[in-house]
Amino acid sequence: MKQHLTYLVILLMILSGSLSVAQTVKEDFKPTSTNQPGKDYPMVNSEGRVRTSIVAPDADTVLLDISAVKYNLTKDENGVWTGESGPQDEGFHYYQIWVDGAAVPDPNSLYYYGAMRWGSGIEVPAHDQEFYELKNVPHGQTREIYFPSKSTNTSRRAFVYTPPDYEKNLDKRYPVLYLQHGYGENEYGWPNQGKANLIMDNLIAEGKAKPFIIVMTYGMTNDVKVGGLRNFSIKPFQTVLIDELIPYIDANFRTLPDQPDRAMAGLSMGGFETKLITLSNLDTFSSIGLFSGGSISLDDVNNTPGFKDKVKLVFVSYGGREIENMKNRPRSGPFGGDPKEGIEAISKEGINAHFYVSPKTAHEWQSWRRSLHEFAQLLFKN
Repeated sequence: MKQHLTYLVILLMILSGSLSVAQTVKEDFKPTSTNQPGKDYPMVNSEGRVRTSIVAPDADTVLLDISAVKYNLTKDENGVWTGESGPQDEGFHYYQIWVDGAAVPDPNSLYYYGAMRWGSGIEVPAHDQEFYELKNVPHGQTREIYFPSKSTNTSRRAFVYTPPDYEKNLDKRYPVLYLQHGYGENEYGWPNQGKANLIMDNLIAEGKAKPFIIVMTYGMTNDVKVGGLRNFSIKPFQTVLIDELIPYIDANFRTLPDQPDRAMAGLSMGGFETKLITLSNLDTFSSIGLFSGGSISLDDVNNTPGFKDKVKLVFVSYGGREIENMKNRPRSGPFGGDPKEGIEAISKEGINAHFYVSPKTAHEWQSWRRSLHEFAQLLFKN
């Protein structure tokens, strides 16, 4: 009788999720595109699991930290620690390794700036990665520039993408998109993690997007420590963007320097910046893109003089898992309100507004790559 009761308790625990059951891991792991040259690890399998390996013979505990979850690694007789994560979403992820309580980059990975540090990143192959793959098509250039900033008493860096035909047709001028990164990242985000240049090259080659320039710069005027974002003010960066960067770009690149041919977009914090700056400068920007960074509501339209006449395009997007979290926890929606409802409301008022959801992704780069891919196809169309 006791044996039957024991079996029953175990069954109930399994059904309730209180007892974890060992899962079979598919052994079809392959090195990733984000590895250091010649390194076999980290690897990813067809389930999206990430397997890492690091030599640490004197360590007592080594963990893989990815997507806010830590996984134990196992040491062999040679002092090599190896182990894998649970299945990850498609796309790019930051990660790190904990060695006896110290968080360190994986020496096998290329490094990316995110979470306010240079650290490890890994690419989990996506079913739709074709839209940002390196293909045999004409390619634009991504240029690193420095522009003078009197307001910050320094020269600031930006990356500028120019379309494939920029150097061929020297009489042609181009619209411009100012594209912002998220909190804890910098101007390297969109050229590296975001693959903005490859997304545009492929869209232009397919005739799906109008060629335009993209400008990507650091979205802060000071270093903000973790937990200090509440003290961030948009005004200093707005001065950098409106009074310093835009005039520099218009003076040094063949732009169409007018409001109808200028757009701004950003992800997460960059979306929040985009909303604040564009609504205060409708004579400068005609198109607005918010990727996981709030929404545009009917109150925004009604409380912003000239919105209906001056704004040509509003685009709001989120990862599907973000939307699920909002439904399960309504108060968790970033920057308040239901983003889809906001877009539906302003669409009924005649605003050219679009809402996009990235399937099965969260607050992560695959959501934002897909968002740029969709947004770019709508930009600067008559």
